[in-house]
Amino acid sequence: MSIHVLIPAGGSGSRFGASVPKQFLALQGRLVLEWSLAPFLAEPAINHIWVALTDQVPEDAEQMLARLRRRHPGRLHCLDCAGASRAITVANALELIAEHSEHDDPWVLVHDAARPGLGRAALDRLLAALQTEPVGALLAVPLADTLKQAEARADGAAQVAATVPRAGLWQAQTPQAFRLGLLQRALRAAGDSVTDEASAVEALGLAPLLVEGDPRNLKLTRPSDALLLDALLAAQEEHPCG
Repeated sequence: MSIHVLIPAGGSGSRFGASVPKQFLALQGRLVLEWSLAPFLAEPAINHIWVALTDQVPEDAEQMLARLRRRHPGRLHCLDCAGASRAITVANALELIAEHSEHDDPWVLVHDAARPGLGRAALDRLLAALQTEPVGALLAVPLADTLKQAEARADGAAQVAATVPRAGLWQAQTPQAFRLGLLQRALRAAGDSVTDEASAVEALGLAPLLVEGDPRNLKLTRPSDALLLDALLAAQEEHPCG
């Protein structure tokens, strides 16, 4: 089984409000992108890891990627192919991966560049599921909190419109894993606005497998997330088996 990992890392992170895109921020002495790469570099079952970037990469990130490429020759690759949206970036990268893949239709695990807390156990569960899965799979966690649907008041504030039953609802994480050919076909049909790979595959009428993820596999979205992830990564360094 041929397995590739694709990390789209071309986002500007403008909503985050930092001086650099959030994937290039430092947490616990390492860039977020390096944390996100680490579990895949440590997994021998993964053949190739591809990072999709723009031509505007901070110098410390370039140095980090060069160091990791020297440490993992022929396995870690950087692609200058990021587009205006995640879907465009992934589609561009898949074309290049297809050109350089020694396997006709490898599995591709797409993982968020700003999701640095992926643990080994969750990754192992996903890889195990792919052994027999015909469609594809993604990490996700069942929702634990009560959900409220909002509506706007006359003054612009949000108020509760309804309580949404959470039974059967899961919060999607990454990696999301699909065969390269299926993912290309799904993204072509879905267009540029699709927000994750599973949604594009679902639009074809297919049902990806949900594999239990880990609540610590958080995406860095708001400045407050950095404080939580910093603490989680510090604990992960002390107890690396997770």
